[in-house]
Amino acid sequence: MKHVITLLVLIISTSLYAQDYNTKKGFVAEGYDVVSYFNNTSVKGNKKFVADYDGVQFKFSSKENLEIFNRSPKKYVPAYGGYCAYAIGAKGEKVSIDPETFEIRDGKLYLFYNSWGTNTLELWEEEGAEGLKIKADKNWLNINKK
Repeated sequence: MKHVITLLVLIISTSLYAQDYNTKKGFVAEGYDVVSYFNNTSVKGNKKFVADYDGVQFKFSSKENLEIFNRSPKKYVPAYGGYCAYAIGAKGEKVSIDPETFEIRDGKLYLFYNSWGTNTLELWEEEGAEGLKIKADKNWLNINKK
């Protein structure tokens, strides 16, 4: 009985704090290889190389990148669940991204919306990335509680 109660507490606490992910097209980062971003490239993943992590799926362009991810997945998970970092910081809203518009800042992957003449990576930089990052971190805590 004690083990059942412990398991229930674990399940409830995990569901209360579950990470929200942008899984447009069924994968985080729209199926782009999150490891490749750390080599300063955006590369579409291949359906042969898929990892399940934290209840969602990630695609990779190679077996090597899949293995790299599996060794240290938290390092490669995009900030704010893969939603647009600028929109999280500036407006506290979850907005889809252009998987080819990204930044690695302090060892973390940030993805951005870039369409219809609006490149939020440029806005992120123009309006002060560090300040927006602080706002985004606070906003994400509130958004992720919902």
